Amino acid sequence: MKSQFLDQLWFKVGANGLPYEFPIHANLVHLTLGLFIIAIAFDIAGTLFFLEQPIMKFLVLTAVRSGFFDIGWYNLVAATVITFFTVAAGFFEMLLAVPPPEGLSAWGLSAGTTMLLHGVGGVFLLGVIVAMTVWRGLQRYRWRQDKSREVQWSYLLVGIVIMGILFVHGTLGAQMGDEFGIHNTAAGLLQQGKNPNLLLK
Repeated sequence: MKSQFLDQLWFKVGANGLPYEFPIHANLVHLTLGLFIIAIAFDIAGTLFFLEQPIMKFLVLTAVRSGFFDIGWYNLVAATVITFFTVAAGFFEMLLAVPPPEGLSAWGLSAGTTMLLHGVGGVFLLGVIVAMTVWRGLQRYRWRQDKSREVQWSYLLVGIVIMGILFVHGTLGAQMGDEFGIHNTAAGLLQQGKNPNLLLK
């Protein structure tokens, strides 16, 4: 069924099962991760600024607390925007994926189950990141506008928990590419018993 669907597409897919050489989702996901982690890290740094201030003075570095919170806010907004593209690219590439029917991941999951969990988790995380951005915006522009500490402790705690969820979610995605060879040209060809050095020249 899947091969008939692929044959009807107006574009041709390459050895990696995609109409382009490198998976877009795998590249965009690192922007989502990096921007979100930086956002939470700088909000933590802004919150703990009173501990860092003596070190900054000693190193003769001029920094203001609000600067840390600005970096946290703008990185979170950027993470939200890019995550829409990350999830869209992920679903497009998931539609073109042909998960191998046999084999289990290191976590004991089949390729289809891993792909399903990764897809559903991606939509869940998109909603969570959007909600975090709304929460962060309300703190910045409404609730804590006149306070030196721009974010709530509960926000930081939720951000750290989400980073843990991102790690689990990212591991599922890595298992799809590494252990099942989905859209990973070399791994996929090796699992099919073919030599990528000969086929990809």
